[in-house]
Amino acid sequence: MKNIIETNNTYHVLNKSIAGYEIFNSEEDYLRIIRAMRFFSLDGSLPKFSQFLNFKKVERVGFENALEERSKEEPIVDIIAYCIMPTHFHFVLKQNKDQGISEFVGNLSNSYSRYFNSRYSRRGPLWQGRFKRVKVDSDEQLRHLTRYLHLNPVSAGLVKDPSEWRCSSYCEFVEPEIIDNPICNYEGVLDINPEKYKEFVLSRADYQRDLEVIKKRVLE
Repeated sequence: MKNIIETNNTYHVLNKSIAGYEIFNSEEDYLRIIRAMRFFSLDGSLPKFSQFLNFKKVERVGFENALEERSKEEPIVDIIAYCIMPTHFHFVLKQNKDQGISEFVGNLSNSYSRYFNSRYSRRGPLWQGRFKRVKVDSDEQLRHLTRYLHLNPVSAGLVKDPSEWRCSSYCEFVEPEIIDNPICNYEGVLDINPEKYKEFVLSRADYQRDLEVIKKRVLE
């Protein structure tokens, strides 16, 4: 029973590419996974994702508007926070219906694998295996977890400030007023003051970056 993902609970979800292969290489790749995240978090009668992308209405009114008009039901998961890295992804997800997280991650991973293998003329599996998940048991754990996610690109030396990373939820937390189509829904789960949260994240940036350097040296 302890391995069951429980509805109405929140989880840290992670999966990595096979053999550390870089699977997010371009703006088009990141846009694809972001759109897939929006699409597969929803419930209801939707067409195949690849078909939906080619609908004339999507081109006419935009992907987000077309998707909002198509699905009115409660999402199967709420995306509380996320960070897409070149070789892996992190999500903080709240499950809204039974099997919702497994359904979301499975559909997202399989869809992106098909896209990636087609785009880059590749065959075979893209992911190491089944995704890993850890239940979030407290508000404090959740706040520290979102900070860890948002600092991933900084720790990896990809950017100096988390706001520079194009594929994480950090800006939704610290600059919500400039986000036209937010992906995350942390209402009722996290009470975020943007300025205080920014201080909270940046106060840990140097430590987390140094820790990553030490880890790499130990593994060399």
